[in-house]
Amino acid sequence: MALKILDHGSPEYMQMVQLRYEILRRPLGLNFSMEELESEKNNMLIAAFEDEHILGCCMLVEEGHQKVRLRQMAVLNDLQGKGVGRALMHFAENLARDRGFKVLTMHARKNAIGFYEKMGYRVSGHEFNEVTIPHYVMEKTL
Repeated sequence: MALKILDHGSPEYMQMVQLRYEILRRPLGLNFSMEELESEKNNMLIAAFEDEHILGCCMLVEEGHQKVRLRQMAVLNDLQGKGVGRALMHFAENLARDRGFKVLTMHARKNAIGFYEKMGYRVSGHEFNEVTIPHYVMEKTL
């Protein structure tokens, strides 16, 4: 498995958009707007590949001088629980740390809380709805 930083608009980025759609959006009856995808050009786009096939992805969005937010974490359904998400998280944390960030935060889906807690994240605040489903803010000091 290769972990990489992707260029916005590249063929690998288009695979990332498709994976995120299949895993995160389509089950909720949602799609991406062109404006939303265009706004990702300044984000750190991260993906795991086996040969030319995407396995999982996430992105980091700068939220301030020392804080970065993880967004759009997705792993192929048949590979969940097999270490792809854990590898992506370690890569994202190291990238954030290398770029000087001190805190990684996220809006985690309620059904993913256990995964992130095992990675050292803690819930911060109350449950809220985002994209029609329950989420929690979670964070970790890097």
